[in-house]
Amino acid sequence: MGNPDEIFQQLKKILTPYASEMDVVTDTPDNYYLNTHHVMKNKKPTYFGSVKISKNYISFHLMPVYVFPDLLETITPELKKRMQGKSCFNFKTEDTKLFQQLKALTQAGYEKYEDTGYL
Repeated sequence: MGNPDEIFQQLKKILTPYASEMDVVTDTPDNYYLNTHHVMKNKKPTYFGSVKISKNYISFHLMPVYVFPDLLETITPELKKRMQGKSCFNFKTEDTKLFQQLKALTQAGYEKYEDTGYL
């Protein structure tokens, strides 16, 4: 596996531009977690995304792709291979090309949340 801390920092940079619009729930050296200000029917805030270092990989969770699966219609097969479940992408090495795609997907997800009133 590549340097987990470096991979984590690269993935965290994808989420940090949205932090001023959301609540930073966790910001530790191995976990970064964002919620929106929108409160759901269960009285909990809407989850947006997170990055976490696990034992075997660094995971990037992006809830808008779960809420709006149509966001995944345009992702590349290479990024699709990194998916685990419906909203998680796992990485063991840095991949600038895939990180750029994930950045664009995150922006699209943010815009969908914004349009729907989830922010």
